[in-house]
Amino acid sequence: MDNKELIQVVAEACDDKRAKNIIALDMHDVSLVSDYFVICHGSNERQVQAIARAIKETAEKHGNDIKRMEGFEEARWVLVDIGDIVCHVFHEDERYYYNLEKLWGDADRVALNIKQEG
Repeated sequence: MDNKELIQVVAEACDDKRAKNIIALDMHDVSLVSDYFVICHGSNERQVQAIARAIKETAEKHGNDIKRMEGFEEARWVLVDIGDIVCHVFHEDERYYYNLEKLWGDADRVALNIKQEG
């Protein structure tokens, strides 16, 4: 499974847990941190944890090791490192405070094939 396929299944896992405003950014030309970011948010701590857990389980199910997961206990900003892809699962308040989409505004968006509400 290549990175774009993995991004799609991770985005679907986020959508299954009702994550909001799921986006993927191609970071190749703007950062050395990772090749892609997946960013989404939940409305409360339990939902943020459920989304992060779904990302982890989905990635592992498809043969990818989770390099690191940070922030799970606090569930305000959970970072799930899948190697070339870093997923940022925010609590809604933190999402708009940190505004990674604006910070990394030069990054191209990756098209996602999901039906999300917001």
